[in-house]
Amino acid sequence: MKTNNFRKMLSYYKPYLKIFWADMFFAAVSAAVALTIPLIVRYVTSTLVYQESGIILRQLVKIGILLVVLLAVDCYSRFFIGNYGHVMGARMEYDMRAEIFGHMQKLSFSFYDDAKVGQLMSRITSDLFDITELLHHGPENIILSVLKITGALVILFNINGWLTLAAFIVLPFMFLFAFLLNRKMRAAFRRNRETIAEINAQIEDNLSGIRVVKSFANEAVEQEKFRVGNDGFLAAKKNSYHYMGSFQAGVGVFTTLIQVNVIIVGSVLIAYHSIDISDLITFLLYIGVFTEPIRTLVDFTEQFQNGYSGFVRFREIMDIEPDIQDAEGAAELSEVRGDISFEHVSFRYQEGADKVLRDVNLEVPAGSYIALVGSSGAGKTTLCSLIPRFYDVTAGTIRIDGTDIRDITLQSLRSHIGIVQQDVYLFAGTIFENIAYGKRDATREEVIAAAKNANAHEFIMSFPEGYDTDIGQRGIKLSGGQKQRLSIARVFLKNPPILIFDEATSALDNESEKVVQDSLERLAQNRTTLVIAHRLTTIQNAERILVLTENGIAESGTHQELLAQGGIYEKLYHMHLN
Repeated sequence: MKTNNFRKMLSYYKPYLKIFWADMFFAAVSAAVALTIPLIVRYVTSTLVYQESGIILRQLVKIGILLVVLLAVDCYSRFFIGNYGHVMGARMEYDMRAEIFGHMQKLSFSFYDDAKVGQLMSRITSDLFDITELLHHGPENIILSVLKITGALVILFNINGWLTLAAFIVLPFMFLFAFLLNRKMRAAFRRNRETIAEINAQIEDNLSGIRVVKSFANEAVEQEKFRVGNDGFLAAKKNSYHYMGSFQAGVGVFTTLIQVNVIIVGSVLIAYHSIDISDLITFLLYIGVFTEPIRTLVDFTEQFQNGYSGFVRFREIMDIEPDIQDAEGAAELSEVRGDISFEHVSFRYQEGADKVLRDVNLEVPAGSYIALVGSSGAGKTTLCSLIPRFYDVTAGTIRIDGTDIRDITLQSLRSHIGIVQQDVYLFAGTIFENIAYGKRDATREEVIAAAKNANAHEFIMSFPEGYDTDIGQRGIKLSGGQKQRLSIARVFLKNPPILIFDEATSALDNESEKVVQDSLERLAQNRTTLVIAHRLTTIQNAERILVLTENGIAESGTHQELLAQGGIYEKLYHMHLN
């Protein structure tokens, strides 16, 4: 699994191989410059200083020009890495964000039933940023460090083998220390990711429900809930930084030990005339070149833990297979009449859970107006949610115009179904944009016509900016009735042959309910319509009323027929009247 994750992570370089290799080239150039400068210092201290003054000045001019050229080359190399390398990282982040967002659009309601928006947002934002920081800086840090360490070791060995051995003898212990501590850091950084996601989910939940919080004066309660989550985050951070601090301190001690070893051994060699002072100076300069990339690798370790744990979380989402998707050879739905049939349909939300629907058989002729009533939890919304395949049946078959809906493409199926729900969701933006959501290429005239059909045009034009009025987050600037009429206008614009009204007027006052009810009845003309009713007075004109219970459809008939039976419907009706 780990190897598979690495392979998938590396695959994101594929579209950008040219800029990646250019980035690596300039990283190598920068490393070469860093390795060259101490050699120039060695030449000056060991050879040039012993020449005549005239020769020294002429050579210094040449050396100065060479250093300027080297610095210019190094400057551009660093600019390329910092600019184009970061753009490459941003492009990979763009690709990954588009990929995970597109994948999330394919996941079914069952996934979102258990998911928290804040945690999903954490995976799309902070996780992806750390992943691309790793994908950009990781390779260049590795190549810079490897080239500098390797080049320094070769040059150091040519200067003096004993000094090189004194420096190198510390490295195995340092790498063993790093390897052992790395395991603990990986687990700690993964826990960091989880706690950040939990806090994001809590913040999103709080801000989305801020009006409820304030209406109950529960700010202190929310602050306490947040404090508990924040304490967990701090504890996780402390744990990871404990290991990180131990790691950095340990590596810092080892790098200092390298310098101490070199100074001690170098002093002994000078005492025995086995090395020149200029060679020791050069060696110490190279020790700096040698230890600096080791510190870079220390920083890379933290970056790797952040990026890789983020990538693991990214893949957790990407590896979820949508449980509802097009069957192989699924057909487009066209020339829809609107006949709907349920054949021995049963459904449960999770394996092992109780069935919400049991062996339901139902025929809904094209153009008919059917109402569903029953106590809460009887499965009314569930039954309607099965038609557009928000969930798939556990057993049985649902057909539209004789075709199993599982043999129809999801896009085609859902494009022919209009849904008006009790909990209206409007997007941040203008009234025009929200109505046009029902038909993305709609003209302004079409949007206005849909609004008029939904009894919304009059209140829209009462705003100073009319259809260009910004309605705020989730339409907070509108009343419940106004929001509901915009959602109806959206469905008018979509113009589907099949309609589902899910308790669309239950949360409205009497005046708003009448206006919305008129809009709904106009929308339902000549369409197959299923209405989930909370207020039974709104469905008295339905062609057929179905009474759902835990055992399925218990009663069926018109309003008058069901009252005459004196059964469940009659009791529900009089209960609502009282």
